[in-house]
Amino acid sequence: MGSKSESKHIMDAAKVPIVKGYHGDEQAPEFLLEESRKIGFPVMLKASLGGGGKGMRIVMNESEFFDQLEAAKREGMKSFGD
Repeated sequence: MGSKSESKHIMDAAKVPIVKGYHGDEQAPEFLLEESRKIGFPVMLKASLGGGGKGMRIVMNESEFFDQLEAAKREGMKSFGD
């Protein structure tokens, strides 16, 4: 279960209950914001690598989305190199 995104796809296909969200390859910030709007705030951003809570950010509203996304990306790079 190293890839959380792939794991979500496998579990969803097997009808295992999962927390729905966006788990795709497109990672452009504006696209991710649009997906977050579809889900509805608050949302949690999660780096697909690593663990222990690293790279996770709760985004309470749209106005803080880009700042929290950049913070999650910085922590992911620092912690996992990706």
